[in-house]
Amino acid sequence: MPITGPILGIEGTAWNLSAAVFGDELITQHASAYEPLQGGIHPREAAQHHATMMKEVIGKVLKETDRIAGVAFSRGPGLGPCLRTVGTASRALALAFNVPLIGVNHCIAHIEIGRWATGCRDPITLYVSGANTQVLGFLHSRYRIFGETLDIGLGNALDKFARYKGLPHPGGPIVEELALKGSYLELPYTVKGMDLAFSGLVSAAKDSHASLEDVCFSLQENAFAMCVEVTERALAHAEKEEVLLVGGVGVNGRLQEMLRIMCEDREATFHVPPKKYLSDNGAMIAYTGRLMLESGQTIPIEESRINPGYRADEVDVTWRKNSQVSPRTLEKTEARGAEAIVTLGKEIVDKHRIGKRYRRPELDQRLIFERTRAEARLIATARKAGVPTPIIQDVTPDIIIMERVHGALLKDELHPEYLRAAGETVGKLHSAGIIHGDLTTSNMILRDERCVLIDFGLAQVSTELEARGVDLHVLFQTLKSTTPDYKILREAFIEGYQENFPLFEEVLKREHEIERRGRYL
Repeated sequence: MPITGPILGIEGTAWNLSAAVFGDELITQHASAYEPLQGGIHPREAAQHHATMMKEVIGKVLKETDRIAGVAFSRGPGLGPCLRTVGTASRALALAFNVPLIGVNHCIAHIEIGRWATGCRDPITLYVSGANTQVLGFLHSRYRIFGETLDIGLGNALDKFARYKGLPHPGGPIVEELALKGSYLELPYTVKGMDLAFSGLVSAAKDSHASLEDVCFSLQENAFAMCVEVTERALAHAEKEEVLLVGGVGVNGRLQEMLRIMCEDREATFHVPPKKYLSDNGAMIAYTGRLMLESGQTIPIEESRINPGYRADEVDVTWRKNSQVSPRTLEKTEARGAEAIVTLGKEIVDKHRIGKRYRRPELDQRLIFERTRAEARLIATARKAGVPTPIIQDVTPDIIIMERVHGALLKDELHPEYLRAAGETVGKLHSAGIIHGDLTTSNMILRDERCVLIDFGLAQVSTELEARGVDLHVLFQTLKSTTPDYKILREAFIEGYQENFPLFEEVLKREHEIERRGRYL
């Protein structure tokens, strides 16, 4: 619909209350931050701060315009008390000005202001904030979540460590400053396909007896390398050419440097908006509200309740056109994945794990050696258990030579019968006590009505329910992020999975619990 004036946007999901007026450009913005006396954010105290400062913050931005065409507010995800405070004020303003109300998803607003500020068009986005760590891409009218944290957000991880060491809030900038004087020491590194987890890393950092500078340096190096790795994996899977960094943790110079190096090595472009658009801000709500209003996406007052667990993939993105990705086949001589360069001969595949310039050399060498050795061993073990895999022919510390599996990637043939075959294969794998660790449709090849598993670089031996649940979660996230037929394909996979794995109900229940952990924490 035609826009007759600028949009007022109000952001207040957590610690920062911010309002902005956005027309064709940002007209004005004002903010007031809640600062806890000690510890982290206290939701009710933050909400009280927002209520106290609301009139002043909004009053200052409204002085810069004589009219508004709509009121946009952060509907979620976020802290319930803060969201309710902002929602109440926004409803009152919409009624007072007699203009439409627009409920904006906070995560999507970060992406949209980032796209506007940098000029990128169709990126893979790494969104890192206090409570959120996600890798997203746009497909089929929605922002799809390729991967995310399975426990806490990156910002909260840094803050938890900082509080434990007696450092003031927010901890991220102080950790970054201390890291400049540190050296590397070994800490846990937890990547599960396109998902990742920070709790083990933070616990080890807390318990370390090394100097604070060394621990801060190593905490950053491992945490950021994990984020860049899953971003690169999503970039390779989705076959996109741009990476966008958004969210408050995105101001960290080392994280930006690592992403820039990764993009250079993959011949992709890296984009990061100005600092004022990285942290939570009213401009991102106002701008996204404008896009939504232009496409007719408003919300009635009576339906405008807040949503603390509002997922980015729940939003119908009516203001963007669908991007087109041409399927690629295996009929080529060389392919580059997230971890390795694969040279394809007529009957032989040479998989060479390459170093990552963005990672510390010590960490990089360790991961290459561990993953190459584990991959060769577990491919052979899985094959002995009846799981369709390539035949291993030779192994060195960084190269595996194996049989070439001819066929189409599952990602290019997403039909129920093929997902059922994939379920049968994964059921056999789990029955053998093996977890794939990177169970995406890029790592499954269709051959003779069977689904062959490849790329065991993150595989492990485990009979734990949690590990099996994470395996399925990675696959389901991949399906959900790449196809509108997710529900049908998921059910087809489950049909095949239950045939070969008797405890399937327990695994599915755990996978559902893991999915719920991805909500705003």
